[in-house]
Amino acid sequence: MYLLAFVGACVLVAMVPGVSTAVILRQTIRSGRGSGLAATLGNETGILLWGLAAAFGLSALLLASQLAYDVMRVTGAVILVLMGAQALWQARKGAARTARPLPGAPADRHGRAYLAGLATCAANPKAAVFAMSFLPQFVPQGANVPLTLVTLAVVWVLVDVLWYGALIWAVAKAGDLLGRPSVKRRLEQVSGAVLVALGMRLALEGR
Repeated sequence: MYLLAFVGACVLVAMVPGVSTAVILRQTIRSGRGSGLAATLGNETGILLWGLAAAFGLSALLLASQLAYDVMRVTGAVILVLMGAQALWQARKGAARTARPLPGAPADRHGRAYLAGLATCAANPKAAVFAMSFLPQFVPQGANVPLTLVTLAVVWVLVDVLWYGALIWAVAKAGDLLGRPSVKRRLEQVSGAVLVALGMRLALEGR
């Protein structure tokens, strides 16, 4: 029963819009389904790393050091603000240019999308705090704690992949509408503003 309850909690967590959702959807709208999936895999790599860190107590070291926490918090904020500024710049360059495919081979675009997803999650200390507080709640009494936490982290990643995969599919199905230059430019503006706002909030937040 604990696993079923955990899956339900993961679904609810995934459905709450946040930084990851904004980054993944932006990559999908800009470069297509492949880049959206690549950003998802990058994000889930970060989630898995934080889950493993929680399982082996490494994230506790981060939380014990105010300096390490602040450095990661500011780094994550800078990444978000830069990504948001890039989106706003793309929108300002005009709909016609925004509608063109991004330069580089698909593998290069997917690689950049993967790194964007990974950096967004890995540089967010809030993810470490959440992993430490979320995962242990579902460890049954008497279970092997590290092994159970690793298992839960993998389940969390799988639920996330399914949820974001569904979102990417829905966005891809609406490609004709979202691919219009005026709509694409507006979405770049909205996603850019959201990322900048999230970055500033992360920079100003404490623990």
